[in-house]
Amino acid sequence: MSATLKKIGRLDRPDNNGTATMFKNPILEKISRTHISIPIMMFLVISIVSFYYAVTATSISLAVGIPIMLIGLLAFTLVEYLMHKYFFHMEPDTPAKDKLQYTVHGVHHDYPKDKDRLAMPPFVSAFYALVFYIVFSFIMGSYALYFLPGFLFGYASYLGVHYIVHAYQPPKNFLKVLWVNHAVHHYKDPDAAFGVSSPLWDYIFGTMPKKEK
Repeated sequence: MSATLKKIGRLDRPDNNGTATMFKNPILEKISRTHISIPIMMFLVISIVSFYYAVTATSISLAVGIPIMLIGLLAFTLVEYLMHKYFFHMEPDTPAKDKLQYTVHGVHHDYPKDKDRLAMPPFVSAFYALVFYIVFSFIMGSYALYFLPGFLFGYASYLGVHYIVHAYQPPKNFLKVLWVNHAVHHYKDPDAAFGVSSPLWDYIFGTMPKKEK
């Protein structure tokens, strides 16, 4: 087990219920928490507004715009995978990286059933959406108005899947693989199953959990 796994996985932790107090300041502690519906609704509303302007304020046809939205959705699943693997699970080899890593993700591994910390606070989510729009607009101009809804719908879907995986029992259908993979990631092998909303990139990059013989 790597240093990162020992640091953020805390797989030997006897009790992962409850919550952690991350800030001594009560205001900071309060705003570090959010109900999952708030960022999901924010991303969906921004997606609808962006799609509206894409249709009404550009000359890009739906025949072109819809595939761009789908590309945006696919792009998010890749970003989700890469962020989870390389940022959330960075090696905490300096005190600053150790604190950053624990704040953004390690605390979730310590307390995976804390439903108030399954998403970034709303003001952080809003900042992310703004940064995404600026970057996408710089790269692709007006096409960003179609790309952004697909990307943010992927983000909202990720948040929803992540929440229900932690909050509910797995279903008896093809979606069960998402529950199983994320359980393996949390409780057995944090170096596997980095895709939460989709196992696609785990298959491609070889990080699917190993099947026991």
